[in-house]
Amino acid sequence: MLKKGTKLYSILTGSCPKCQQESMYTYKNPYNLGNTLKINEHCSKCNTKYRLEPSFFYGAMYVSYAVGIAFAVAAFVISNLIFKTNLNSSFIVIVAILVVFMPIIMRLSRNIWINLFIHYDPSLTKK
Repeated sequence: MLKKGTKLYSILTGSCPKCQQESMYTYKNPYNLGNTLKINEHCSKCNTKYRLEPSFFYGAMYVSYAVGIAFAVAAFVISNLIFKTNLNSSFIVIVAILVVFMPIIMRLSRNIWINLFIHYDPSLTKK
């Protein structure tokens, strides 16, 4: 169960890392492809600024690599070990999974990155 106040809650929901009361993203649907990465300038509840510095989210590219590898490994394990596909079919499954889940991977990476620098403040939820 995801509890407010945990990093995991903020990462998986895309909520403000400081107060966790609203989404960082302008559009909730990550598959709205033209707007997948559009984030608000700041949180309307606690006024936390999301872009800490210019090009802040470039660091999320490194996180995205690790998250993409995790998705690829999971796709390989499921396709090859559970469904007993051959290596060529497993490769196709991996590529398909990465393409289909790319908007989610990009958002998860940004969520992880910002949560490394901004921490939850429980006093903000009592206001």
